[in-house]
Amino acid sequence: MTSIDSIKAPIASEMVTFEDKFRKSMKSSVPLLDKITHYIVKRKGKQIRPMFVFLSAQALGGISESTHRGAALIELLHTATLVHDDVVDDSFERRGFFSINALWKNKIAVLVGDYLLSRGLLLAIKNKEFKQLEIVSTAVEGMSEGELLQIEESRGVNLKEDVYFEIIRQKTATLIASCCACGAASAGADDEVIEKMRQIGENIGIAFQIKDDLFDYGIGGKIGKPTGIDIKGKKSTLPLIYALNNATGSDKRRILRIVKRKSKNKKEVDHVINYVLTSGGIEYADKKMRDYASKAIAEIQSLPDNEARNSLIQLVQFTIDREK
Repeated sequence: MTSIDSIKAPIASEMVTFEDKFRKSMKSSVPLLDKITHYIVKRKGKQIRPMFVFLSAQALGGISESTHRGAALIELLHTATLVHDDVVDDSFERRGFFSINALWKNKIAVLVGDYLLSRGLLLAIKNKEFKQLEIVSTAVEGMSEGELLQIEESRGVNLKEDVYFEIIRQKTATLIASCCACGAASAGADDEVIEKMRQIGENIGIAFQIKDDLFDYGIGGKIGKPTGIDIKGKKSTLPLIYALNNATGSDKRRILRIVKRKSKNKKEVDHVINYVLTSGGIEYADKKMRDYASKAIAEIQSLPDNEARNSLIQLVQFTIDREK
């Protein structure tokens, strides 16, 4: 698999500059806020989302200050939603680090999320980045709707594939779609090209989420064994939906009982995982993931032939081949 550093090569210097600008975009005169935002920056991941912004812009004409603002806007709003999500989910850990609410409690976490959201909005308004603000605000709207749809559906166990795809389209795919669209907008692309890039990002985002589903069954990761986290949390993943829709009556009833109770019993969780593994659910989900990634790559290949376009293709491949 191509390394993230080689994929980043055409935009490496811009990404270094971006890190500094992103840090400054969160600066506050309140010491507590500065301490928390420093902690947020310190535990950042691979920065896949900013990479999609910069590579999209570079592929379509070049990176500008507008590109940096678009990437910062997305990261600020995305970070705000993550901080709020951890409060909603009562989660005390994210990517191996303590969450903000675990260290500073819910009240402060909600206020920090609100602060980051306002910084993103102000960054866009002060620089008259109204197109980017529209793109990202639409994404946040979709993410909120997706979360609420998932909460509503989790009262039972969602067995409808179309509902599953609508949830992940809004919850996950819409943000990566906004990355590609903002990159295009910052490079001066017209509305038709911006929409094309948004659709490319949506397909990438759907593939990205299905990959996360597969990790839950110990597929393609460094986990070493299945974790069943989503089974314990009663979330319907694509392999589980496929397995249940193709299960016999008694098997289906037993699995539904386990999932509905959010069972943490190892024997019961292992039973569900093993059933999914032997049902063809993994192969089905893997094929769907690769279909969406292939659709995105085919559209990217129609862009001007340059180094950034090729890195964009490699980044799509990275999202489905990654190990965590």
